[in-house]
Amino acid sequence: MNITHISAECYPVAKVGGLADVVGALPKYQNNSSISSQVIMPYYDVKFTQANTFTSVFKSELSIGDLTYKFNILKLKKNNLDFDVFFVDIPNLLFKDYVYSFSDTERFLAFQIATLDWMLSWDKYPDIIHCHDHHTGLIPFMLQESFKYESFRKIPNILTIHNAQYQGWFSHDNVNLIPSFNFDNVGLLDWGGNINPLAAAIKCAWSVTTVSPSYMEELKTSANGLESLLSSESSKCSGILNGIDSNVWNPETDSYIVKNYSKKTIASGKKANKKELCDTFNLDIEKPLFAFIGRLVDEKGSDLFPEAFKIALKNPNISILLLGSGNKEVERKLEALKKEFKGQYNAFIGYDEKLSHIIYSGADFLLMPSRVEPCGLNQMYALRYGTIPIVRSIGGLKDTVTDISEEHGFGICHDNVTVTEITTAIKRGTKLYEKQPEFKKIRTQIMKIDHSWDASAKQYINLYNSIN
Repeated sequence: MNITHISAECYPVAKVGGLADVVGALPKYQNNSSISSQVIMPYYDVKFTQANTFTSVFKSELSIGDLTYKFNILKLKKNNLDFDVFFVDIPNLLFKDYVYSFSDTERFLAFQIATLDWMLSWDKYPDIIHCHDHHTGLIPFMLQESFKYESFRKIPNILTIHNAQYQGWFSHDNVNLIPSFNFDNVGLLDWGGNINPLAAAIKCAWSVTTVSPSYMEELKTSANGLESLLSSESSKCSGILNGIDSNVWNPETDSYIVKNYSKKTIASGKKANKKELCDTFNLDIEKPLFAFIGRLVDEKGSDLFPEAFKIALKNPNISILLLGSGNKEVERKLEALKKEFKGQYNAFIGYDEKLSHIIYSGADFLLMPSRVEPCGLNQMYALRYGTIPIVRSIGGLKDTVTDISEEHGFGICHDNVTVTEITTAIKRGTKLYEKQPEFKKIRTQIMKIDHSWDASAKQYINLYNSIN
């Protein structure tokens, strides 16, 4: 079975969030299951493309409204990945030093049209077209409705929703940008008075998945306006929990961390990596280290960090380390805390892949007080490295973390995103750290939890077989 994934992100080429990690891992695990899986994505001006060389496999041009763009399909001259990746190069639109901007309608519409135009030239069409998020959301509609893609009508297609908060809205004034179709069916594009690519994909895709079972249920009551649509289409919707790439995220072999370790050597391994963090960021290795890794946006609850950290750090026996960027005002406030809590708190504003691995391996607790978390991968990375997650029980966090108050529990959970609940959760973590035998037992226990892609990849394969 031949599977073609179409996505705006793919690790290690271009990563903004968890979408990249999923698209960079799922095809690899599917190929391990005797399925041929490949990825099509935009060609950006980023470190990966700058460091590699490419060859062109197809050249053409496309029209969007009155404008015409030349495009190339590129592939790596030397592919070191575990699956094939093809790049849609539209210099005027896609070749930027960023993935997303505030005006992406034409960029991603051109990407989708170029992808389908290239596929028309293939000798053999894919058995399944797997679309990811709204950036590829018009593909299911075009496969079904656009005249020039009529030969694709019988190809099953799947939409995976990684985050329903972003839907790619644009005005009906721009409907002429979409390749011509039977205008009697223009309603398939509409939701809330706008063209809504994510809504169109939900209507037209053969199957719709989300990245965790709980998130699928939550979307029926909270989906940024799509609640009734998802409820009405529930018969073709399912939640499949994301996995993690256990080869990349493996404390026994991770080349980023200071000292590798296993379940048997966790004590010395985590201590060495914690020492690296504490030496680098002027923190006390004897204190419990609470960490956050991620975007500083309201979805992650990070807008509450300045106030919550200020309260939590009144306890002189804890340390907090943050790695992230986003809201500039939040960044400013978090930077300001460095002076007030010198030796107890520090922050790296930005993103550093190596540092993130060292934090997972060296921190004692990982904070994830998310308002929205469709699946969450950070808590799975933390578990893999023996770092106890402190999470708000929502979406994939609810599916993957059980509170220590429950039988066989191993994490710290809270129900709401408030300063009080975040600081209370940190206090619970501090008390657990003081009970070293229990703390160490949980730390070893969580390293045994398997969140690899093996099981999830099989679920996707079962889904493909059911609609093919």
